[in-house]
Amino acid sequence: MANSPRKVIITCAVTGGIHTPTMSPHLPVTPNEIAEAAIGAAEAGAAIIHLHARNPEDGRPTQDPSVFGQFLPRIKQATKAVVNLTTGGSPTMLVEERLQPALKFQPEVASLNMGSMNFALFPMLNRYESFKYDWEPAYLEKTRDVVFKNTFKDIEYILESCSGNGTRFEFECYDISHLYNLAHFLDRGLVKPPLFVQSVFGILGGIGVHPEDIAHMRRTADRLFGSQYVWSVLGAGRHQIAITTMAAAMGGNVRVGLEDSLWIGPGQLAPSNAAQVTRIRQVLDGLGLETATPEEARTMLSLKGGDMVNF
Repeated sequence: MANSPRKVIITCAVTGGIHTPTMSPHLPVTPNEIAEAAIGAAEAGAAIIHLHARNPEDGRPTQDPSVFGQFLPRIKQATKAVVNLTTGGSPTMLVEERLQPALKFQPEVASLNMGSMNFALFPMLNRYESFKYDWEPAYLEKTRDVVFKNTFKDIEYILESCSGNGTRFEFECYDISHLYNLAHFLDRGLVKPPLFVQSVFGILGGIGVHPEDIAHMRRTADRLFGSQYVWSVLGAGRHQIAITTMAAAMGGNVRVGLEDSLWIGPGQLAPSNAAQVTRIRQVLDGLGLETATPEEARTMLSLKGGDMVNF
């Protein structure tokens, strides 16, 4: 009898607080738009929905729990998807502010950046002639001289603050050193397997997008964590589908969504998050792989269940 196809977890990051200024009319900004985008992505096959929030008046990133509270219950009622809340927010925010939504809502998963880095978005200024909001050009220019601070103390603070609520983490690793940082916390017993490692490729200041970069990240994670981790990959911008395809072929899981890329093809804006989920599902089908359901993802990641959150 042939082996059953491998199940691949699709995460969809529906709106960016950091990665994606609003140069697309399809990027959700208001709570209603975020809810609709998340529900659409789940219906298209995303097992995990990764969520930021924006101020509905001016589109700025916000970690105000009251804004998250306007879309989280609706997503929970309409889908079975795992909800993953950001603790990244924006490089301009203090870690205490960034953590507030995860503390209040106790999601099944929260993202956690595994090291400080130059998070450089200023090259976008040369690629776009106009922006939706007046603040965005200055925000992008400021990233020329901003370090996204995620010190060991910051990471310890997030891990310890959430230790009693059953939230597990999507460990976002933008470079090889971030894997070693995660191994340090594993050695200290502050994180427990299975580790959900999200490798991020294509952000200036982090690891690049060459196939050797992807292979190096995979080899290093295998050496450090062996069978104790679940690997997922995202590619920023135009590299999204190419990199996630490579990762899926290498045994990884995938993340797509308008937070990471506004595009679905050369020069073609993605009309929705759901469209990107559908596209990567087509790729997975071509590779002979199956898409994991939310319940299968919960089992693979040892999550507490959607009935144990605080929304």
